[in-house]
Amino acid sequence: MTEISSTADLDVRRDGHVAIVELRRPPHNYFDEHLIRALVQVFEQLDEDPTCRAIVLAAQGKAFCAGADFTGGDTDPKMPRRLYEHAVRLFRTRKPVVAAVHGAAIGGGVGLALVADFRVTCEEARFSVNFNRLGIHPGFGLSVTLPRLIGVQQAQLLLFTGRRITGRQAVDIGLADVLAPADQVLAQAVALAQEIAGSAPLALMSTRATLRAGLADAILAAVDREASEQEWQVQTTDFAEGVAATAARRAAVFLAK
Repeated sequence: MTEISSTADLDVRRDGHVAIVELRRPPHNYFDEHLIRALVQVFEQLDEDPTCRAIVLAAQGKAFCAGADFTGGDTDPKMPRRLYEHAVRLFRTRKPVVAAVHGAAIGGGVGLALVADFRVTCEEARFSVNFNRLGIHPGFGLSVTLPRLIGVQQAQLLLFTGRRITGRQAVDIGLADVLAPADQVLAQAVALAQEIAGSAPLALMSTRATLRAGLADAILAAVDREASEQEWQVQTTDFAEGVAATAARRAAVFLAK
């Protein structure tokens, strides 16, 4: 068994053949380049551990992940491209992943949840791909992963409107797989991961690789466009207005400039 140390941002522990990796940036678990790089390193280390057969991705605090924090007002246009380079590596890792989405998954937080093969959630959780409401193109490979999971029509609806849907609605459209009581989300995610870990590990990874063939390469191509669009859009008046309106919980007044 490979021992992987927890850090200030990530708690890593084991339950038999299942590794539980928990984001530790409560309450919102905003991510940045450092956090996604650290997560990649943990997943890649677990790939090399033959005693780990499945991973649970969870989070502390009230949210699963609220994506990137744009409230600071000083957005580096090149940051998304650097961050997405690490995100692509997440999609290239080999062990099955179950996400325990106990609270809000917003923007890139949905992208992170879709790295996983399965999502366990609850009625109280909220999902929103709110990029267009902020004034920017979707990122984190969502232009590939979202329609792949729920179909083009449903993906367009969520992306164009930025609407929030409940955990139950997420299960209904296939965005999540299991609806659990709020206090049982992590436990049921671990139980599903344990069930998966009961399969023969070489056959399991081989089957997963077949089913996900080409996915990481498609995401690599997608994030190149996503990052290119975001690079200029974060410098627009509409982006500044979208962020301000979201923070103030008011309707944005966009000017298309």
